[in-house]
Amino acid sequence: MKHQKFVKNVVLVLMVLMTIQLYAQDTESKIKELSANKWQWMADKNVSELKDFFHPQAQFVHMGGSWGTDRELAIIGSGGIWYKKADVHTISVDVIGETAILLNEITLLAEVGGNEVTNRFMVTEVYVNEDDGWKLANLSFVKLLTGPPGE
Repeated sequence: MKHQKFVKNVVLVLMVLMTIQLYAQDTESKIKELSANKWQWMADKNVSELKDFFHPQAQFVHMGGSWGTDRELAIIGSGGIWYKKADVHTISVDVIGETAILLNEITLLAEVGGNEVTNRFMVTEVYVNEDDGWKLANLSFVKLLTGPPGE
């Protein structure tokens, strides 16, 4: 009898752990998908999608400074920074409670002030899960001084 109870408890614990693991994998996939969508919306200057996606209190850190959601949307909409194409080389996601931190190494083709530029960045994206889903709360670019991956 004790043996059966022990086995049932072990099975229950394993089921809970598997559920947690599946949730984490599901969340990781969802965050990666949202990040990819974000790069496309930015390339398309799709301010309406980005407005719903960016947290109202989000912060954006660039080589030229940092600012909040309203200014980032205005810059994207006006073409002040046009994120033409982000080639993602590496991507990782860590989920901590209702916060997800995505790191990716990218080569970004952009137009800044009318000039086309290409830079390698390590980008940090912080997402928060609220009642209406995952929102981008921080987007930070750090310029990499190394060459493409493998160099």
